[in-house]
Amino acid sequence: MDRLYGKTVIVTGGAVGIGRACVERMAGEGAKVAIFDLLEPEGRALADELAASGREVAFWRVDVADEAAMRTAIEAAADRFGGLHVMINNAGISGSPKATDAVSEEEWDRVQAVNVKGVLFGTKHAIPHLRAAGGGSIVNLSSIAGLVGVGGLAAYHASKGAVRLMTKNDAITYAPERIRVNSIHPGYIWTPMVEKHLAASSDDPVAARAAAGAVHPLGHMGEPDDIAWAAVYLASDEAKFVTGAELVVDGGYTAR
Repeated sequence: MDRLYGKTVIVTGGAVGIGRACVERMAGEGAKVAIFDLLEPEGRALADELAASGREVAFWRVDVADEAAMRTAIEAAADRFGGLHVMINNAGISGSPKATDAVSEEEWDRVQAVNVKGVLFGTKHAIPHLRAAGGGSIVNLSSIAGLVGVGGLAAYHASKGAVRLMTKNDAITYAPERIRVNSIHPGYIWTPMVEKHLAASSDDPVAARAAAGAVHPLGHMGEPDDIAWAAVYLASDEAKFVTGAELVVDGGYTAR
């Protein structure tokens, strides 16, 4: 219950899906949690629900692709909770399920803005606070699409590959300051983003969900909590000797 006691955590994209699970599990482990998201009704409802149960949780409406907004919100969260110890760069979009020769420049740029610049801004403006705390943890959500080819998701693949190597660069850069940086690589997790992607790429979403689950050796999709518990581990002092790692949580997808 107290694996993150005394720590302040920011979770981007924290209103739904994997982000919501991270917020819930980290609050349950004693952290003070700031939820950043554009989904204001969902984010505020989650913050109110957890606050009503005695957790220290607050919501900020933030576009992670807006550097000024991210800087302001990170400073506000650190001020409210008395510092910052963990940054979870989770916010992301899949974009249109298109091949490289079919994706538009606008579609490409939007995915990179959220998935790559969002991680840049989250890391950039968290670092001064983690430095002031004497160290901390940054957890970046990449994907199996940052490790292997899945196909038909050109912009998403490029963005998640970028996050993977940004993580390794930052792990080396900030290790002397006891700031750990790791990435998580989920397989298909049943979230609103995956549901939307499958609906856009198939006329039969039920069959598409079954097929997406079947590509994992374990035979099914993962759940948001599968990723949230991995994030809790990387955020905690249990992972004090872990940096630059790729924590793959994919039901065996990349083991083939």
